[in-house]
Amino acid sequence: MNWDDTRIFLALTRTPSLRAAARSLGIDQATVGRRLNALEAELGAKLFLRAKDGYLLTAAGETALAAARRMESAALDLRAKIEGQDDNPGGLVRVTSSDSIAIEFLLPAVERLQQRWPTIRVDLEISTQVLSLTRRQADIAFRNVRPESPDLVVCRVAAWPVGLFASATYLTRFGEPVPDDELRGHQLVAYRPYLDHSPFPTVVEVPARHARIAMAVNSSLLLRKAVAAGIGLGEMPVHLGEREGLVRVWPQRRRASDHEVWQVMHPDLQRTARVRATAEFLSEAFGGS
Repeated sequence: MNWDDTRIFLALTRTPSLRAAARSLGIDQATVGRRLNALEAELGAKLFLRAKDGYLLTAAGETALAAARRMESAALDLRAKIEGQDDNPGGLVRVTSSDSIAIEFLLPAVERLQQRWPTIRVDLEISTQVLSLTRRQADIAFRNVRPESPDLVVCRVAAWPVGLFASATYLTRFGEPVPDDELRGHQLVAYRPYLDHSPFPTVVEVPARHARIAMAVNSSLLLRKAVAAGIGLGEMPVHLGEREGLVRVWPQRRRASDHEVWQVMHPDLQRTARVRATAEFLSEAFGGS
């Protein structure tokens, strides 16, 4: 197996259709099919079963997968070590974060970075999924949960208290809620992943059993904008709610856990000039929050 064929084989194990694998590799679907047929002919074995729901590994494919993963690990390790010796702060840096963090903090930081290092290109991907730094899907990631992997370089760049906010228009229409009423007669804008893990919503540690969920979103930016539009009350980091110009409800109350932001990098890439320079500018954007 050569490395080019191995990349195609691995892509099919992760996205089990020719079209999805081709898209992930930036090549056309016919090339993926042709290279797969050639690889199977070279090895003298069928690696996949072609099923209705995609490509499924055969027993031979399972054996090949273990070898392919070792090849991928060696290739990524070599690439990281070579890039780690680069002293020139120029080239591509891939960054991933939430939309809210990107708009409020990273975009201004990238503008300052460009003034200092104009040869650095930043590719910024907005995603709620956890992209893999070890497989080089991203060079720098900003996450709200500290990664558990001991192989990553992790730095907390922000920790904000979380409060309850509303627009002035909403409060004029519905009035301020009473904690003991469990938000009876009020509307909520909720963060959908929280609803998936809770039998009923709470806001700043106050049960909201009697509130009506007017809208559920999977984006912190959308939540802020929906609250600003008067759709309902919503929990958010105090720092961001104040930046949005919203009214803080029950200022004495806050969620038990802060909203944290973690900057994450692979240790080998931390020594790469362009990644290190980019990471410094991006982390400084939070101002030690």
